[in-house]
Amino acid sequence: MWTKKNRGQYDRSKLRYPSDLTDEEWAFIEPLIPAAKPGGNKRTVDERNVVDGVMYILSTGCQWAALPKDLPPRSMVNDYLRRWDEDGTLDRIQQALYVRCRELAERQASPTAAIIDSQSVKSAKKRGVSVDPPGYDAGKSAPRRRASSMEEGSIRRVVD
Repeated sequence: MWTKKNRGQYDRSKLRYPSDLTDEEWAFIEPLIPAAKPGGNKRTVDERNVVDGVMYILSTGCQWAALPKDLPPRSMVNDYLRRWDEDGTLDRIQQALYVRCRELAERQASPTAAIIDSQSVKSAKKRGVSVDPPGYDAGKSAPRRRASSMEEGSIRRVVD
């Protein structure tokens, strides 16, 4: 709930873009970004600007070519994003943020229970034959099958 007390902490009007990281956010994320590899040239890239570029793309949904000129070049932002995805940096950042949010909500760092719901998805056909036999799904006009919990699109709700 918005209160006068907490409204100021979410004010992003003093930032270059609303998607830019605050100093506090950057201080939390910076240790999770890997250092430059030894033996190469010294890193000249400001990683904070790269993260700001990634956040701009994610928050606005703009095309890579529309990345503002005061952020690093789109090829550099894209290269770092791909590298961080491949080496697990994004997963480490997401996990650290997840734990921090739970701690701020005064919950345990790890949930004590989880509920996994399946959903109805349209049956796939392979050469005219349905992969799984269709089942009855009330309210649906097409034959459907139940998706397993591991399929894309499944819903996971964490409960304490």
